[in-house]
Amino acid sequence: MQAPEMHVIRSFHAHIYYDETSFDQADKLCDEAGDKFQLSVGRKHKKPVGPHPKWSCQLAFQTELFGSVVPWLALNRNGLTIFIHANTGDDLKDHTEHTIWMGKMERLNLDMFKSKV
Repeated sequence: MQAPEMHVIRSFHAHIYYDETSFDQADKLCDEAGDKFQLSVGRKHKKPVGPHPKWSCQLAFQTELFGSVVPWLALNRNGLTIFIHANTGDDLKDHTEHTIWMGKMERLNLDMFKSKV
């Protein structure tokens, strides 16, 4: 019997989803998270980018911050949808199996990951 495949979580990404009407709210949330946790705040895209179906901003953080960042996001998202995933090096699984959703689950465009398989 083969041992189950083991994944090591290197870091996490939290993608804050928004639109034209919620951009200011998301902008503030991302900046506050960056200041409070000293994490990396990505570009605030005003179009869908990569696999994400909505405008988004990526928060990148180390595993040690998970227990602080994720509860804070849960309490401060004020209705915004947040897609959180582990980074293990397996992009397809990281965006399908190693995920947490806060708010409405969205359908990601996974084609870019499937072509690597």
